[in-house]
Amino acid sequence: MTLAVQPGNSPTQYAESGGDLRREGERLKLLLDMTNTLISNLEPRDLLRAISASIRQCMHCDTVGTWFPDEEQRQMRAVTVDFPDGKGFLKEDLLRPIEGSAVGETFSTGKPIVVTKAIEMREPDHYLALAEGIASGCGLPLISRNRTLGVLTLGWRDENAFSSEDIEFLMRAAGQVAMAIENAKAYREIAELKDKLAQEKLYLEQEIRSEADFEGIIGQSSALRHVLQLVETVATSDSTVLLLGETGTGKELIARAIHDRSRRKDRTLIKLNCAAIPTGLLESELFGHERGAFTGAITQKIGRLELADQGTLFLDEVGDIPLEVQPKLLRALQEREFERLGSTRTKSVDVRMVAATNRDLEKLVAEKQFRSDLFYRLNVIPIRIPPLRERPEDIPLLVRYFAQKYARRMQKEIESISAASMRKLARWHWPGNVRELENLVERAVVLARGAKLEVTVPELGDGSMSAARAGIDKFEKQDRIVRILKETKGRVGGTDGAAARMGLKRTTLIERMKKLGIDPQKVL
Repeated sequence: MTLAVQPGNSPTQYAESGGDLRREGERLKLLLDMTNTLISNLEPRDLLRAISASIRQCMHCDTVGTWFPDEEQRQMRAVTVDFPDGKGFLKEDLLRPIEGSAVGETFSTGKPIVVTKAIEMREPDHYLALAEGIASGCGLPLISRNRTLGVLTLGWRDENAFSSEDIEFLMRAAGQVAMAIENAKAYREIAELKDKLAQEKLYLEQEIRSEADFEGIIGQSSALRHVLQLVETVATSDSTVLLLGETGTGKELIARAIHDRSRRKDRTLIKLNCAAIPTGLLESELFGHERGAFTGAITQKIGRLELADQGTLFLDEVGDIPLEVQPKLLRALQEREFERLGSTRTKSVDVRMVAATNRDLEKLVAEKQFRSDLFYRLNVIPIRIPPLRERPEDIPLLVRYFAQKYARRMQKEIESISAASMRKLARWHWPGNVRELENLVERAVVLARGAKLEVTVPELGDGSMSAARAGIDKFEKQDRIVRILKETKGRVGGTDGAAARMGLKRTTLIERMKKLGIDPQKVL
């Protein structure tokens, strides 16, 4: 609170030598705290509230406020008011005219104003001070680089509550406050500029990707650029490509990019997730079957390999193909021919194969769970897709991309993303990679109530590696079940339901979905 008249030399309430030492210690601590606050990247009002509380406690006053002019330079606004025992008359966003008020005079002249007795106050300030019981106080200009930014005010309910030495110290403190304000404003302007540049960069990247047919692949890291360069190189050939990478890294997007840049781009890209199909049905899904080939085969079925003729076949999770099916797949790759189940007629196909796995195929070969000749046939051109933890510079772009994607879908306005959230997202190790990030951002948009997005990131304890592995396993299980449920349109039971496709009992799958928190009606 600001009150007017001439400076005085009233004795302080802490005249004893012990009180003086304690007071000096408190003031040194205040300056240190303010320096620490100065270098922290707080929002301007939060920063000023923290500083005001520190000053009030150090100076043993009743209230501390910070005031700043409006754009027209006609009124001063109380941006912060630290007044725990106030009656509500002096509060944040209170307006005082620059002309005729003590706080306005302090701002205009750039000089401190102090009052030691209530009777010395000018009339406009007197009534406000009387309502709050303030008897003495001071107003100090907040000056930085020879420019007055605002005013710092202190008020006491006792008369003669401070001395000229107090004013000298407070002027030093006011200089620190002004520096803190400049720092906070600069930080905010830089953050806003970075956000704007990131948005513009994202827009340009979307335009470039649209022209380059790298639809949905977000990132500018060197690791991702290397993968895309390989895609450009190998796409024009018909050689088999093996995509290696953890779950959720975007192997399907890379497979589509290879297809879209190949000479087969006008034909179909056929996808088959080998882990999502039960062992007994995988051969039929891949090669097709004739009517009566086995119990339940009441009609003829064309397999995915045949559907992909003249196009591309993408076999995801190829490491899960059963040993008994592998020789037939090897023959199809080498000889470009196969037979449907229940048929003796050989069919020829012209298919470009792209396979993907998150498993170590060489280890499976050593354990005799995967044929070595099939591995060598698939491993003609291996491309390793880096996990998200190896491309942290892509995280901000991905977060903004997914935030915009789901905000549009949910008809919400997301204007910015919390800086604290972004820092946590950059530090997380991402066991589920891009898919995990997308799920977290989608959830954050669903729960968002304002224009600023807050994203909750899981925290790891000492067992971080085991927790990460458990997180990966959970994501893999969830992802497999969700994919199959989407294929069966949410149907769990029945001959063509998700349970049958996974080779599980209906009750077993239902129990597993409950543990993983999967609702079949919400995956569609």
